[in-house]
Amino acid sequence: MSMDPLKLPFDADEMLAGLRPWIECESPTHDAAAVDRMMDLAAYDLAQMAQVERIPGRLGFGGSVRARFPHPKAGEPGVLILGHMDTVHPVGTLAKLPFRREGDICYGPGIMDMKGGNYAATEALRQLIRAGMETPLPVTVLFTPDEEVGTPSTRELIEAEAARNKYVLVPEPARDDGGAVIGRYAIARFNLMTKGRPSHAGARLSEGRSAIALMARKLLEIEAMTGEDCTFSVGVIHGGQWVNCVSSLCEGQSLSMAKTQKDLDDGVARMMALAGEENGVEFRITRGVTRPVWEPDHPGTMAMFEMAREIAAELGFELTGSSSGGGSDGNFTGAMGIPTLDSLGVRGKGLHTLTEHIEVASLPERGKLMAAMMMRLT
Repeated sequence: MSMDPLKLPFDADEMLAGLRPWIECESPTHDAAAVDRMMDLAAYDLAQMAQVERIPGRLGFGGSVRARFPHPKAGEPGVLILGHMDTVHPVGTLAKLPFRREGDICYGPGIMDMKGGNYAATEALRQLIRAGMETPLPVTVLFTPDEEVGTPSTRELIEAEAARNKYVLVPEPARDDGGAVIGRYAIARFNLMTKGRPSHAGARLSEGRSAIALMARKLLEIEAMTGEDCTFSVGVIHGGQWVNCVSSLCEGQSLSMAKTQKDLDDGVARMMALAGEENGVEFRITRGVTRPVWEPDHPGTMAMFEMAREIAAELGFELTGSSSGGGSDGNFTGAMGIPTLDSLGVRGKGLHTLTEHIEVASLPERGKLMAAMMMRLT
């Protein structure tokens, strides 16, 4: 059946109605049961079109969903749609940030990052199947549970699935100008710990050695290392239990980002060199998960980007492409050298905040973009 995928009847209102249950199923990364409930909803929607597998979670995280769509070339390298269903918003955020539409925008936890894009990709497949249009290559969808904390439990699963495929489409939210991502910076995470000596803060203050005081000094030292080549930030701190006790333990987490692997390696070395002991307080640093640099200008990725640009022009907008800070699971597939196009998802603002929202019109726009990509990739 020769039909233009850009003329398929994508409907913003219908898409929003289908997306709503996904948004109202809160799924913060660290709540495995909540993430699994979200995976159930996605599995139900995908099972109407594809062979669906539920892959159990590990390391305390939720599970994944993999859907393989029927195709004469099933099993041959095809197109992988890669998305995460975890969000940064704790359960209960809906009370402060309910699903609500105000004219051209719609609010909700995780609607931009990245349930909106995942839903647009799912709808793209639904529209193609309904119209009887067969993609040149087989399509697989993989939704994972732990991207927001650096993908500690599913990196191998993602890499194994990507290795079986020819192309990877990642419906992470679009860049501010609606653009796509063709490369991403490297990211390293660090776990920080200071161990002090407790004492009564009133009667025996001088006998104690404060873990919090050293962590505070180290935090300033770490953030002062930020430069053009490599950034450093401390995003989590927990310390102390009693105000009348000199703190014996303080823990934190830090993140570092660089445009090249060499700059990241240098940054990691500078970070690790901060460990040691000061004034009877020990400062320990251990490496957390890392995202490798996904270098831009890969020929396969650039060819995909050119195709996406042509489709966007037919849809009436100019699609830009650039390297981006902020990691995604596209880092892994891009670093493997598999042509990857990221940030094909919805337009919006306020991701990771209590104003997170999308432009409703971007749901059909991105659905059409991804449907056309799947029809043209060979």
